[in-house]
Order: sequence, then C-alpha cells, then structure tokens
Amino acid sequence: MKTALTGPVRVRFPPSPTGYLHVGGARTAIYNDLLRSSLGGELVLRIEDTDRERSDEAMTRQITSALQWLEVAWDEGPHLQSERLERHRERALELLEAGKAYRCYRTREEVEELRQGSDKALRWEVLRLPAEEQERRAAAQQPYVVRFRMPQGSIQFHDLVRGDVNYPPEALEDFVILRSDGTPTYHLSVVCDDLDMGITHILRGEDHVPNTPKHIALIEALGGTMPTFGHLPMILGPDKKRLSKRTGAASVEEFRQQGVLPHALYNYLALLGWSPGGDLELMSRQEMADLFTVERLIASPAVFDTDKLSWMNGQYLRSLPLAELMPHLLPFVEELGLADAERARLEAAVEFHRDRAKDLRELAGFMVPYFTDQLDYDPELCAKFLTDPALPAQLEELARRFAALDPFTTESVETSLRELAKELEIKAGALIHPTRMALSASKTGPSLFHLVEMTGQQATARHFANFLAFLRENAQPTEKS
Repeated sequence: MKTALTGPVRVRFPPSPTGYLHVGGARTAIYNDLLRSSLGGELVLRIEDTDRERSDEAMTRQITSALQWLEVAWDEGPHLQSERLERHRERALELLEAGKAYRCYRTREEVEELRQGSDKALRWEVLRLPAEEQERRAAAQQPYVVRFRMPQGSIQFHDLVRGDVNYPPEALEDFVILRSDGTPTYHLSVVCDDLDMGITHILRGEDHVPNTPKHIALIEALGGTMPTFGHLPMILGPDKKRLSKRTGAASVEEFRQQGVLPHALYNYLALLGWSPGGDLELMSRQEMADLFTVERLIASPAVFDTDKLSWMNGQYLRSLPLAELMPHLLPFVEELGLADAERARLEAAVEFHRDRAKDLRELAGFMVPYFTDQLDYDPELCAKFLTDPALPAQLEELARRFAALDPFTTESVETSLRELAKELEIKAGALIHPTRMALSASKTGPSLFHLVEMTGQQATARHFANFLAFLRENAQPTEKS
C-alpha cells in the first residue's frame, strides 16, 4: 500500500528519564525510525527531563543505551528539555501579553470546588474572580498560575491512526502553562520544543490523544506550523491489561538481559501494531522501511506474545551471520567466566549449538562444557548411571580408546564407541548416554559424536576422569530382586 504522506519528514522521540525504556516507548521510537527511513528526513531525540523529582541522569544514559542497542539511530540530539526552560517561559509571556493566557489566582481547592459545582468547562468565564478580589490577591502577591485561554469552538484533527477526532467546546478547559513557581508545564514545553525543532509528524501513544486539542490550540496561538498527529494503541499483556512488570518483562533492558537479540525485538515490536501485508514476519530493517506506511498502522490494542518473540529470536539466532551474532553473545559468555575461551573453538561451538538455543543466555550456557575442566553433575539426572556397577569399567575403556584415536574426528569417535559396544554385547546407547552426561552434564543435546569432536581429545579425557570419580563417589547399590 502506497502512503499518502510525502517526505522529507522531521519526527521526534521524547522519552522521560523516570525509568527504563518501556517496550511501548521502544515501539514508538521504532515507528518514528521507520517513518523517517521510509520517507527520508530526520529523527530528533529529546529527553523530557523537566520532572525534577523523578528524572534521573542514569535513566537518560540507560534510555540512550537501549536505543543504540536496538539500533534506532537519531539524527539530532539528545536535547535536554530542562535546558530550554527560559525559552518556554518566554513563549508563555508572549501568550500572556497577547491576551491568549491569563493569571489565575484561584487556589487548587477553589478550582476543584468550581469543577464539582459547575457543568461548564473551566474557562475564564467560570474561573475569573471579581475585579476587586483579583486586584487584592495580586497586590498581596499571592501565588498564581498562568492559564491558556482555549478557543470557544470545537477542535478537530485527522489522526494518522485513529481517523477524524473531534473535541466539542464543553470538553476543552483552560489549562495551566506556567505553575505558581514559574516552571512551565508539559503542554507548553512540548509544543515550544516541537515548533522550535521543526517537527512535522508526531507519532506517540494513545494516552496523548486528550492532550492533542490543547497542543493544537497552543500551536495556533503561537503562530506555528501544525504538525500531523498519529496516536498508537496500547500494548497489552497476556491478561489483556496494560503490559507491566507484573505480567512479564516490560522494559527493553529486561529483554536484553534475558538474551533477546535487538534484531528480533525490533522486528517483533514493529509488527505489534503494524501490518506489512501478506504473511511477512521476519524482515530486515531495509525491508521494513521499504514497506512501512502509516496507513497500515492498526488502531486496536496489541497483545504482547512472549512465545512469538521467543520464536522470532530463535530464528534470528539461526540466521544471523556469525560476525553479527558474536558481539551480542560475548557478554553472556564472559558472564559465565569464559572470557578467555579460544575464539576459533568458541565460534565453532556456537555454530554447532545455535539451532538449539532460544536466546543468547541459553546459547552461552551451551558453551560451558567446552571450556570448563570440572562440570557439576546432578545426582538425580545421573541416578540410572549410579546404579550400574559395570558402567565405570566400560567408560574407562571407552576413555582409553578415545585417548588413542588419531585422527580424533566425528567418524573415528563413532566407530570406536560402536566397536566397543559390540565387543561388550551392549547397545550403543548404553555408552552414548553416559558419555553425553560426562561431557555436558546434560541428558540432551546435539549429536554425541559431533559433541565429542568439538570438546576435543584432551578435554574429553578430563571430563571422563571427573565423571568416573563422580560415579565412584556416589555409586548406589542395585536393588535386589
């Protein structure tokens, strides 16, 4: 579907540094990224840090780190909104001098009482004080806020996602643009910044829909060029309620720590409210940018499906070129104490196991047996082996034969094991299963013979010795019939 929009565009992503980057915010950043990439233009990163009590510089660093990890590249910024407060006050005074805003000396209690006792919108006609009382409070230098005068008519706009939206006059109240301490409110700051930064299109969450008529009125009063608005639906958890930590991971950082690849999370979030058409699911960034149109954004809420993300992550684990995969895997490998692992052997082991892993953390765990001298064997998993009195001697002989192999290959390992099983008149599985446990401390895994070759002749010998010691120390007597 071809979009009716034309570029270049100038979009923005303005997170508040009061917490980790939520997946809802990440999706908003992704859609702005795709809109900029599809039509050409710039993406501005703006940190809305004017909430002094809740804003945290560490969260600003975390948000920018999360965006960089997702490979959402901004063209300008990050701008700190807190550094532009004087500009915001300047514009508020312009509105005040032009009669488009007014000083309101009403206390919070008085405003709430008026709201409860009147069926009219809180406008100047309702909020104004008698002239004498206004003068008295001003002379007494009582605190006041500056309120913006909303226009008398209804405000309509076309939303890129939701279609035509109309707010009647009774839904429009005069709102505060400067607090009693002189600090600007969110509404004034965001509009001033959007105008000064030349933002042409605003894609943001649907919780901002009620703010949009206020922003439209402010933009018109300030003589600015009206941007195009689009409001994205909520992301719901499996319980069909707003996605939160209670129902699973909710921040980009949590998914990063779990071992999700940025390619997978970007791809998944892009599809969580947008349809590229057809059955397309796994797409490169360029493919998504080529197909992205606002007309295919979906207005209904999207349900976050962790199983679908896990599946997609597995697909990327299998398909990414090794050179792209390794930088994301190495932190998890290092976390397990394998920072000094030989790179060539590590990469070979990754290629061997990547088809079995669901995430980077699990894939890193598969590397441990190849680079660890002593594995921890679980007595419960090894219960069957601990009650077989013949097994230690059988494994000793297998270890001796493996140590003598030259060359030490998948084929020679398999031949050696099967020949010994035949000589002992036992099934090959009777040697395969305990050998797998010896080399990986696990009952499942890839082809044993490839596993042995990958482990290497010396490490295989060490694991056999350790496993044999474990069997002898923990041997259980067999039950008498």
